[in-house]
Amino acid sequence: MSEDKRRRYSSPVVDGLGKSASRAMLRAVGFTDEDFKKPQVGIASTWSNLTPCNMHINGLAEEASRGADEAGGKSLIFNTITVSDGIANGTEGMKYSLVSREVIADSIETTAGCEGFDGLVAIGGCDKNMPGCLIGLARLNRPAVFVYGGTIQPGANHTDLISVFEAVGAHAKGDMDLIEVKQIEETAVPGPGSCGGMYTANTMASAIEAMGMSLPGSSAQNAVSDTKLADCRAAGAAVLNLLEKDIKPRDIMTRKAFENAITVVIALGGSTNAVLHLIAMANTAGVELTIDDFTEIGKRVPVLADLRPSGHYMMSELVAIGGIQPLMKTLVEAGLLHGDCLTVTGLTLGENLADVAPYPESQKIVHALKDPIKKDSHLRILRGNLAPDGAVAKITGKEGTYFTGKARVFHSEEEAQERIMDGTVVAGDVLVIRYEGPKGGPGMREMLTPTSAIMGKGLGKDVALITDGRFSGGSHGFVVGHITPEAAEGGPIALVETGDTITIDAEANTISLDVSDDILSSRRARWQPPKPRYTRGVLAKYARTVSSASKGAVTDDF
Repeated sequence: MSEDKRRRYSSPVVDGLGKSASRAMLRAVGFTDEDFKKPQVGIASTWSNLTPCNMHINGLAEEASRGADEAGGKSLIFNTITVSDGIANGTEGMKYSLVSREVIADSIETTAGCEGFDGLVAIGGCDKNMPGCLIGLARLNRPAVFVYGGTIQPGANHTDLISVFEAVGAHAKGDMDLIEVKQIEETAVPGPGSCGGMYTANTMASAIEAMGMSLPGSSAQNAVSDTKLADCRAAGAAVLNLLEKDIKPRDIMTRKAFENAITVVIALGGSTNAVLHLIAMANTAGVELTIDDFTEIGKRVPVLADLRPSGHYMMSELVAIGGIQPLMKTLVEAGLLHGDCLTVTGLTLGENLADVAPYPESQKIVHALKDPIKKDSHLRILRGNLAPDGAVAKITGKEGTYFTGKARVFHSEEEAQERIMDGTVVAGDVLVIRYEGPKGGPGMREMLTPTSAIMGKGLGKDVALITDGRFSGGSHGFVVGHITPEAAEGGPIALVETGDTITIDAEANTISLDVSDDILSSRRARWQPPKPRYTRGVLAKYARTVSSASKGAVTDDF
């Protein structure tokens, strides 16, 4: 590898004869004279033992480090933060979840920018790790590969973390005793890996592979497996190949690559969080992408995978039949994916898929194109007088496509949860949970606890929930989030009163409040913006800098 490619990023390790102090520091961490001549590869690890999603990533980082070293580089491992959405959901702590995406991106940029790494491997597990890593890699724009930490195994009786949330609702309804709830709690999360359905972690891992920023197969591997270890070693080596070919993230993260990511998310029945994260990633990569692109792509892409939360199967079962590569090959052959997009292998997506075998004929997880679960997208971008800048719904059709009911208004997730559990919320209600947006929360909490309680109480088809917050990938039912403008900015959702009629039409893609313009104007004249909930610290900084959800809730687009 030529000197100019190795030293492009002004690394204090290799630049100039006057860097003896830098070399002295690095000798203490194991560098030899030969190592100073090698390209440096930073390994960004999101390891932490506070969540099963990330508890094994230190071992994966070591494998990636080994792969980079064996390919002729010199690797250095550093950590970012991570938080656990599964632990924080339903609490004030969940306000830090989306914030963690920005902190992860900032930490990768900060460390790599300071140390001058020539290339990077980033390894993520829990939900915000993936987009956080990709935003950081796109900012730096140095040869890089993302590795997904992998999916968890199913719990006893085909359970997972969402089973625990829904068991609480079932207990409140009287359909499950406490012993059963405890049994599910004790067995649903059996070890390392991210939540086992097509929830946000598996959705984003799949999107990133479809985009070309992971090696083939990385998104559909069990967390504890020889294939995942091999994936990490190969990722470390792949960075050296990318350095040699001078291929950087923004060469891969093109408009067509984002279209591929959206297509695969839809085909898999993925999380609404993909809308938020892909727009944020595109913003950083300098690619124009809006919420309306999801509508346009969604008109031609069907839902094909019968995966949780709205379907039957888990990610580990999809892994067992070949992961997402046979699906992507089908989509390429049907003209629904751009096969000419560059990937981190140095080859195109189509070239990577050329020798992929089809799914076994006996499998029932991924439907054929001629027999879709839904003929168009489950991700619906809704507009109307309640969401003039857009809202995001996940409507599979199983919960219906049209809902009209009376608003029951809450100013926080906790308030709504109490009223669901005590029976105040009844069939025909449209729950309005507001002041939970990016600025108003701050942090745009996921409404997993109330949606799970609704499902557990058997109200999934009888109650709708709308919010300026967002949803976990594990949420299902008639739910609409990301309503913009948010309540804290005086959006129409701030003007809704209990008893108002709200109509959601997922065929026409509309969400409307049946209140006259004159009455809304009168309410607006009386409305006062709430005082900031936080005035110092990370949440205060976030609330002051974050963009709207319809623009990805980014914090550096000034």
